[in-house]
Amino acid sequence: MALKRFPTGVQDFAVLREDGKYYVDKTDLIYKLVRSDRYYFLSRPRRFGKSLLISTLQYYFEGRKELFTGLAMERLETEWKKYPVIRLDMSMVKYADQEKLNRNFHAVLKDYETFYGIEPDLSNHAWGTRLAEIIKAAHAQSGEQVVVLVDEYDTPILDTMDQPDILFDVRNQVRDLYSPLKALGGILRFVFLTGISKFSQLSIFSELNNLKVITMLDDYAAICGITKEELLTQMQPEIQALADKQKMTYDEAVAGLQRQYDGYHFSKNSPDIYNPFSLINSLSDGELANYWFASGTPTVLTKLVSKFKMDPVMMNDGFESTQEMFDAPTETATDPIPMLYQSGYLTIRSFDSGIYNLGFPNDEVRMGFLKALMPYYAKENANQNDIFILAFTRAMREGRLEDALLQMRAFFSSVPYNAERQDENHYKTLFFLIFKLCTPYLVRTEECSAAGRADAVVETADAVYVFEFKLDANGTAEDALRQIDDKGYLVPYTVTKKADGSPKKLFKIGVAFDAEKRTLGEWKIV
Repeated sequence: MALKRFPTGVQDFAVLREDGKYYVDKTDLIYKLVRSDRYYFLSRPRRFGKSLLISTLQYYFEGRKELFTGLAMERLETEWKKYPVIRLDMSMVKYADQEKLNRNFHAVLKDYETFYGIEPDLSNHAWGTRLAEIIKAAHAQSGEQVVVLVDEYDTPILDTMDQPDILFDVRNQVRDLYSPLKALGGILRFVFLTGISKFSQLSIFSELNNLKVITMLDDYAAICGITKEELLTQMQPEIQALADKQKMTYDEAVAGLQRQYDGYHFSKNSPDIYNPFSLINSLSDGELANYWFASGTPTVLTKLVSKFKMDPVMMNDGFESTQEMFDAPTETATDPIPMLYQSGYLTIRSFDSGIYNLGFPNDEVRMGFLKALMPYYAKENANQNDIFILAFTRAMREGRLEDALLQMRAFFSSVPYNAERQDENHYKTLFFLIFKLCTPYLVRTEECSAAGRADAVVETADAVYVFEFKLDANGTAEDALRQIDDKGYLVPYTVTKKADGSPKKLFKIGVAFDAEKRTLGEWKIV
């Protein structure tokens, strides 16, 4: 059976359909959307299919019936009325300085002005006035209501999030661009804006206060992304091909895809949703690699996590939140949680009685984000951090405990000193990051026992190592070992077996931290 030709890198619906690339049919949801209301806003993380959704809406409203052959829309739509469509790709509007921003705004509008024979006044930068003239001309020349589609509306704002003075001016210019969309409602058939972040209506959409926000509605939770059901019912041959290439069973491949790319939920009762960018790249390549995170480093986000001293352990384990805490306007947030959620680094894990549990959605995001945090807690040179992690992991896998701890001592000693940040919590976080970043190379385990949580548990093919660190000035290696015994941290692993059925060796490692030297002090291995 021939494998599907996935549209890796293709975000244009017409190109996708004309080239015979595979399309996960979302047109039943699109039909419902365009029939229900006229003004919409949808927030989704980057590389999550927003541009393809905008493109599909464009060709639908342009009446390109032939592109929808075999899809749900072919059965649902009977009129296929054609409308003039104004599509603004704001991902092009990058900020470097005001002059470049002006050029980018102009580039977004000028082709439509040329098409409709408009001579814009270039002596000022009244972006909203120019957009209004385009919409009026499109209506006058076609005799039909106009469709306005805005992709990545917030790109220029996100570019200046860490520059408050510039952000204010850029935000006002973006607000000016969108200001005509409500006033011209009588000649508009449909308005749809997408972006990553949610900004308050006061700051961006003060005039456009009639937007229906569908970001967290159950009905549209799956309008972007690939659901678990869609994967398992439509992509079995591709999953099997991945399994064959990786020498896995089919079920092991499914489990690998789930761990790596699943876990997104965008509403209270959202289905399981896979990151579409990562999933189709994985099935195309036959690899379980980190595609989404590798496509962009969240520098601003990792700086915010470090600045606000947000605990990565909490993000890893999950934490309770109200909707107001994470589905909040980005510019008024007092912590990184809204931006982390809206950018896709946190997601809804569960919902119960008004309380949401948030956490990392999957391993790709977890490992990528924790790795990106390392320069803020260890060395700024990411390569040096990686070299240490690989060497430490190799020593652990080979059972060279003394070597592993000596490497960790040397690594901590070489971390540049920063008196402002290097308190006890800083070192706790660094220990957590080191052991979590080792897990791709070692067997995973849970670190919890009935009586509490060990600082770290590492399981290899032959052994289980339980670590306890004492960071306070009076803590000793003996105290750490005693805590392992008192809390029963080793008990859950007494039944673990090697591949040949024999029991794994069990080790307790108590480590005291030398606060004066800012590195490992004494340790004891039992």
